[in-house]
Amino acid sequence: MSIAYTSGEPSGIGPDIAIIYAQKERTENLQVYCDPDVLINRAKILNLPLTLTENSTKSSGELSIFPVKTSHKVMPGKLNPDNAEYVLSLLKKATKHSLENRSKGILTGPINKSVINDAGIEFSGHTEYFAELSKSSKTVMVLATSGLKVALATTHLALKDVPKNITRESLIEVISIINNDFEFFGTKKPNILVCGLNPHAGENGYLGDEEITTIGPVIDYLNQNGFSLFGPVPADTAFTPDSLENIDVVLAMYHDQGLPVLKAKGFKNAANITLGLPFIRTSVDHGTALELAGTGKIDLGSFYCALSFFEKISKNGSHA
Repeated sequence: MSIAYTSGEPSGIGPDIAIIYAQKERTENLQVYCDPDVLINRAKILNLPLTLTENSTKSSGELSIFPVKTSHKVMPGKLNPDNAEYVLSLLKKATKHSLENRSKGILTGPINKSVINDAGIEFSGHTEYFAELSKSSKTVMVLATSGLKVALATTHLALKDVPKNITRESLIEVISIINNDFEFFGTKKPNILVCGLNPHAGENGYLGDEEITTIGPVIDYLNQNGFSLFGPVPADTAFTPDSLENIDVVLAMYHDQGLPVLKAKGFKNAANITLGLPFIRTSVDHGTALELAGTGKIDLGSFYCALSFFEKISKNGSHA
């Protein structure tokens, strides 16, 4: 069974990743969801050999493809809102095939959220979209690199909307998913460090009271029920070596509380993993890099990291 690779924004480096990856023989079969013309034209620009087949292949210079046609001509580096539906159709088809066990799961290439919204389609990100398509009640975004994993209590929200979305119920659900699904990383009962929301974790209520009213009580409640949680810890010290000792994953309260640290430590060698879905989903940790599309000057480090985590999760369990 193949891994479904959704090539993402066609004018970005998603197609380039697949083409460059195809130049070597490999142990796993990747089926690329993409417009064949996009791949053929990009391979010509890159001056790389490429043969497309709808059968499984691990041969150098060949790619297995699930063909999906774009609506309009694709130019490297030039976004076109008219192709937004095409990008979403890749995700829809790959999700359908994963739910039908026609693929092992999904490895996603980068997309551009703004051009999808410019097309009049409300879209906040892969994580939320896969949850909607698979009818999953709650998913958790985890970014991982060597020596550090960061999970998010909230994902793609404006900062002003974060506090009202951190509730007792949502935190319990997020932490429960992390606790239950972390066995797919090889850890059955993870030690979870939980960040506070406010500076200094609220300074005993002087800088905000969410730690007192919500985060702290949830930690106490779950620890009484067999979890291994530590916190709430001020975010400015949560990522120090002393704080991270024996910690398996850090739970940040919002996107830019945790991910800048993760990316500073492992950018181009990190992967995005979605927990709570009925299939495996990993992703590169970078954007579409429009300026690099068709240049050949891209780094596949994050792609290989996402592939490595995919294989590890697949080995440890059926899905994450």
